[in-house]
Amino acid sequence: MIDLKPAGEAFVALCEQIADDQLANATPCDEYTVGDLVDHVDQVCRGASALALGEPGAFAAAEGALHLDPEWRRVIATHVDALGAAWDDPAAWQGSGNVAGSDLSNETWAKIALTELVVHGWDLARATDLTFDLPEATLQACLDHVAAFVPNAPVPALWGPPVEVDDHAPLLDQIIAITGRTP
Repeated sequence: MIDLKPAGEAFVALCEQIADDQLANATPCDEYTVGDLVDHVDQVCRGASALALGEPGAFAAAEGALHLDPEWRRVIATHVDALGAAWDDPAAWQGSGNVAGSDLSNETWAKIALTELVVHGWDLARATDLTFDLPEATLQACLDHVAAFVPNAPVPALWGPPVEVDDHAPLLDQIIAITGRTP
């Protein structure tokens, strides 16, 4: 079991620093602006929370763009906190989620949620010139996941080709490089 709360707390702290005029900024994810990426992570958090709670269809579709809501920082903080709390239950990590078209284990889905917070947190920080600091245990858990998962991902087109970095590069740089981004 991995504690998702530290990654969530860092992601929320980052979002609190993003200025509204930065929401249209481009990100390292070519298809997403900062606002789009906030919306994407929010949807992932809601879906992964529902999965952990045994309600995988509960948040199937988001209505509207979260980042257009004047209270988007508070709303995403609530959803990210719910994600951390939902995956605190050891039972959430058991079995496999009823996600259409997927046979991934709940454990894998939880690690994907962690990766979304870490990698997209980095994307947002890069796009807004902010810092994104995570504890070493969180980074190591994410690195262990992406090193095994990304090369064999069921949808390889989600990731760019890996970028080479030194074996002694910071953990976050190693994670980012595996996912096809240049640290």
